[in-house]
Amino acid sequence: MRHFLDINKTSVTDLRAMIDDAHAMKAARNGRPRGAVDDDQPLKDMMVALIFEKPSTRTRVSFDVGVRQMGGQTMVLSGSEMQLGHGETVADTARVLSRYVDMIMIRTFEEATLLEMAEHADVPVINGLTNRTHPCQIMADIQTFEEHRGPIAGKKVVWCGDGNNVFASFAHAAGQFGFDLTFAGPEPLDPEQKFIDEARAKGSKVEITRDPVEAVTGADLVVTDTWVSMHDAPSARERRHNQLRPYQVNGALMAHAKPDALFMHCLPAHRNEEATNEVMDGPHSVIFDEAENRLHAQKAVMRWCLGV
Repeated sequence: MRHFLDINKTSVTDLRAMIDDAHAMKAARNGRPRGAVDDDQPLKDMMVALIFEKPSTRTRVSFDVGVRQMGGQTMVLSGSEMQLGHGETVADTARVLSRYVDMIMIRTFEEATLLEMAEHADVPVINGLTNRTHPCQIMADIQTFEEHRGPIAGKKVVWCGDGNNVFASFAHAAGQFGFDLTFAGPEPLDPEQKFIDEARAKGSKVEITRDPVEAVTGADLVVTDTWVSMHDAPSARERRHNQLRPYQVNGALMAHAKPDALFMHCLPAHRNEEATNEVMDGPHSVIFDEAENRLHAQKAVMRWCLGV
């Protein structure tokens, strides 16, 4: 059974194969209508369950379109309309869904929900996001960097902001793809030390600094994310803004990165908060290529999970 739960749980060889497959599938669709099916139909006659306990735009649309382009069908389910949200165990839900569908993607809150789903499902399970990690996003980010600048191995990636779930998957990727990673943010929002230690153990240089200029100097890629979660209380939002304001990615900060550095944001963005319009719409930005590549990277993940 091939689940895609986290980047650090997938072999380097398989990760590289998925990125290469994503590049190839994107190239093969060049100039074709969005709704046109792929010439290759690896998911023909297959049904994929897409479970959303959290709201979603990019994850929902990219997985849905990706399945359809590869010849499959989707069943989009929300936690509020499933028994999963009303007392049925995750294990029982996994067993039942395995009788109906060929693969499950779940976007949920607790990592434990994802892991229990994978433990009891008889079909592949894909992590569409948890509060702890977001591996599909980082697969798209790796693809985006490499289509613009070549291999990411040995490059300097800088994260400005909160050590959240997206950063966690970047740390996993640093260890697997061999790039260096710098975290610039306030100490109360540091990432879990476990993520840092694991990447370092695999040979990546991972640093934490409170100085955003020091962090960004010489960067090949600068990344940020929204400062507040959709579920944060107003008091938490104000506190986070105060903590993170010095780490805003603006033109002055990007000037310290390499001249050809890229800027990424997984979106949705609060413009002129974590990053300014000048940067988001400027020459360094590849945020919409990054968003598009969720489609291609996830198609590669699904193919790998099903072995097709």
